Amino acid sequence: MPPTLLLVEDDPLLADTLAATLATPEQQVEHIADGGIAAARLCEPHAYALVLLDLNLPTRSGLEVLATLRAVDRQTPVLILTARAAIEDRVKGLDLGADDYLAKPFALDELEARVRALLRRRSATADEAPSLGALRLDPQRQRFSLGETPLSLPPREHRLLACLLRYAGEPVDKARLIDEAFAGETVGDNAIEVYVHRLRRRLTDSGIGLRTVRGIGYLLETQ
Repeated sequence: MPPTLLLVEDDPLLADTLAATLATPEQQVEHIADGGIAAARLCEPHAYALVLLDLNLPTRSGLEVLATLRAVDRQTPVLILTARAAIEDRVKGLDLGADDYLAKPFALDELEARVRALLRRRSATADEAPSLGALRLDPQRQRFSLGETPLSLPPREHRLLACLLRYAGEPVDKARLIDEAFAGETVGDNAIEVYVHRLRRRLTDSGIGLRTVRGIGYLLETQ
C-alpha cells in the first residue's frame, strides 16, 4: 500500500484542491474536516506518513490535535496550514512539535516542496538507527538515550541533534541543518547557535562533543 497523508482542513474547496494536488500513484491523501475526529484517528501512532493540519477547526483546535499526536508519536511529520498570521500561533505550533508552517494563502508548488522535504527527512530517519558512543536514537520511537538514560529534548533540539548524528564525524553547515532539520523553515543563525549551545550543555560529561568548525559548521564527535 502507498503511504497516506492526512489532510485536516475544514474548508471543503481548499481541501479538494490540496487533495487533488498531493494525491499521486505513490501516495494517498485522506481528508478529515473535524478536529475531534482527527485527534481520535491520530491516537494510533505512525498511522500516516505526514499530517497537514489547519489550526482553526470545529470541535477541537489544530493545536489540540497536534498535542494529542505528539503525546503518542514524535516521529510523524506535521505541516501546519493556517490563515492565522499571529506569531504566537506559529510559536505554539512549533513548540508543540510541528515540523513546518505555511500561512494561507500559499503557492501550491511551495506546499509540494515542503511536503517532499518532510517526507525525505522522515524516510532518512526511519531507515537509519544512528549512534555515536553512548548516544543512541531509536528510529521507531524517535527517542534519544545516553547509555541507559533517556535524553528528552524539545522538538527543535531533537531534530537538530538527529541531523548532526546522521553526519557524525563530519562538519555540517548551517544551510544543510536548516534544510534537513527544519525542512527549509525560517531559522536564523542566532537561533541555530542557541540550539547548539543547549545541546552542548545536555551532552556534558557524556563523551560526546559538539564542536564548531570555524567557517564550515558543526561537528558531532566522540571525545
